[in-house]
Amino acid sequence: MAHTFVRKSPSPSKPSAQANLHRVRARKKSRPALRLVQDRDESLAQRLQRAEATNKQLREAIDMLPQGVVVLDRDGRYVLWNQQYASIYKKSADLFEIGVRLEDTLRIGVSRGDYPEAAGREEQWIAERISRLYQPKDRHEQWISDGRCILIDERLTTDGGVVGLRVDISELKEREASFRMLFEANPVPMFVARKDDKVILSANSAALRHYGFKAEELSTKTLFDLHHPEDHADLESFYGGNAELFAGQTWRHLKADRTSIDVAIYSSSITQGHTPAILFAAIDITERKLAEAKVAYLAHHDALTGLANRVFLRERLNALLTSRKRSGNGIAVLCIDLDNFKVINDSMGHAAGDSLLQQLAHRIQDTLRKDDIAARLGGDEFAVVLANTNHAVEVSSVAQRIIDVLREPFEIADLSMNVTASVGIALCPSDADTAEALLKNADLALYQAKEDGKGCYRYFEAEMNARVQARRKIESDLHHAHMSGALEIHYQPLVTLNSGEVSGFEALLRWPHPERGYIPPSEFIPIAEECGLIAPITDFVLHRACRDATTWPKKARLAVNMSPQRFRIGNVFQAVSEALKASGLEPERLELEITEALLLENSESVLSILHAIRGLGVRISMDDFGTGYSSLSYLRMFPFDKIKIDGSFVRGIGFGNESQAIIRAIMGLGSSLGMTITAEGIETESEQAFLRAVGCDEGQGFLYSKARPVAEVPRILDALSQAYLAQAPAK
Repeated sequence: MAHTFVRKSPSPSKPSAQANLHRVRARKKSRPALRLVQDRDESLAQRLQRAEATNKQLREAIDMLPQGVVVLDRDGRYVLWNQQYASIYKKSADLFEIGVRLEDTLRIGVSRGDYPEAAGREEQWIAERISRLYQPKDRHEQWISDGRCILIDERLTTDGGVVGLRVDISELKEREASFRMLFEANPVPMFVARKDDKVILSANSAALRHYGFKAEELSTKTLFDLHHPEDHADLESFYGGNAELFAGQTWRHLKADRTSIDVAIYSSSITQGHTPAILFAAIDITERKLAEAKVAYLAHHDALTGLANRVFLRERLNALLTSRKRSGNGIAVLCIDLDNFKVINDSMGHAAGDSLLQQLAHRIQDTLRKDDIAARLGGDEFAVVLANTNHAVEVSSVAQRIIDVLREPFEIADLSMNVTASVGIALCPSDADTAEALLKNADLALYQAKEDGKGCYRYFEAEMNARVQARRKIESDLHHAHMSGALEIHYQPLVTLNSGEVSGFEALLRWPHPERGYIPPSEFIPIAEECGLIAPITDFVLHRACRDATTWPKKARLAVNMSPQRFRIGNVFQAVSEALKASGLEPERLELEITEALLLENSESVLSILHAIRGLGVRISMDDFGTGYSSLSYLRMFPFDKIKIDGSFVRGIGFGNESQAIIRAIMGLGSSLGMTITAEGIETESEQAFLRAVGCDEGQGFLYSKARPVAEVPRILDALSQAYLAQAPAK
């Protein structure tokens, strides 16, 4: 194979590497052949033959070694090398010949660019390499141009020569580089510690950053120094065994500022250099443990009030019942419920309601002893368990104290508010001896306290269960009435006061019970709201009433009440749209009546729904105007088409000037805002005369008609028309 060498002018004192190489090759060609005189020196030939065989075996043995092997004489000239050596230095293998100096091959290799480390400092690099050749101290690494790294290990022979080993450690260097990259760039804090004494050898950037140490600070510490002092007693057994086998054990570590953190340790055995070591990854789980603790707390406590929840109350109550079997002490369970909390929540909003519940919880807790338990069961329902209570007088005293302390004014949103509470009591062992039965019986007693006027306490009595069963029957009957189509819609006329003509009808739901007759809406509507029937019943009224209204005169409008609970359930806009589409009723003939309580809950959401419905052409009316807290502010927020004066003001017309003044004020307000004013509950001619005189637009009440079935609507229209004609002045 022909090779081109870089030619340089040799100095007189030192021939060039290329010249030395040519000289060696010329000498080999001119050497006389060995001539043996076989008849005189047969033994010499045999010895040479054996030596040649031995040399061949030695070369074969050397060629089998996985390491590159080279032998140099005292002048640094090649004597012997194996195939692996030639493979490692494959770019320079054409230069390897017996008698050629290593320095010359290095110089030619440097000129070719085979040794990137020599770039820019060629002569210095060659001098350092030759110096190491004859003064070997330890192994060293050499990078060659194809990216491989060669480990060089050289030893001097007794005659001054050199025996060298070459190992390709490129894969090892790649693994080390990968480890360094994964170690240094890893976002998880990691440490390398000596295996025997746990001295920290290195830490990655994440560890230094997270723990707040400087690298030099950690170099004087052991893994023990990272642990919280209170854990040191347990560390010997942890680190004394196979610590590298632990995965996920949690410990407390200390940062540089002595802040304690919780960490999960993962470890494995490695070798750093020639030192057995352990690689530790410390994952900070402080936030996770705090979150887990919070979840565990919330699993047993009410998030709003901090009191025990229903689950925790049952656990504690069961534990007390178990211990009672040994001690024989009595236990009392009190169920507490605010009276009319829903009205407060609806009128003032959920934020005010939540504030009230929080203050209430603190007051209940403050009335109890250390061993007693207070819990929030949901909404405005609370429970108290009195432990080790053997006297009813003591229980009554606690119940009354709770009622009294809750009757004191609450400060909410700069307002002073008074509430009352009802309490039901069940005793163990006289009333029940299981947690479920005690809570059930206390709840029955609470129901009785509310039936008896609220703001009081009642003890459980066996007959209370019968009354509860009666209410459940009413709920079941209501479900059946709805499913079977037994619910009816009656219509009460709205009359234009100036003309006496019927302007429309309000749809009112009626329930003819097969046993009790007509049940008042004030009784069954709250039950419908509580048991989830209010949405399907309201939608039934919408569809049926819209269909009925299509048979009336075109000028007669239809008014339908919408419960706040129906808005909470959702899809009100869709329900109204579908009812209009299915019936064919013109949207402008439909009026939806809402109460102020609806706007107090989530005014922005409700207002957006009302605007969407009004966009269909449907009219929106505020019912029971004047009985809430913020009626005037809501008139500013939404352009109502109509406001209805509550019947309580109409009934007060004949008893003084106060109601008359309120009605006059409402009339002036409605006129300025361009709203229709309707007065409810008109029963007498004098009430009608006053309302007509002050400019009220419409009237509704028994003076004109009670709510009647749809079949009687034509008769009502005819009767009111005849009455109007009879009163009209003759022309």
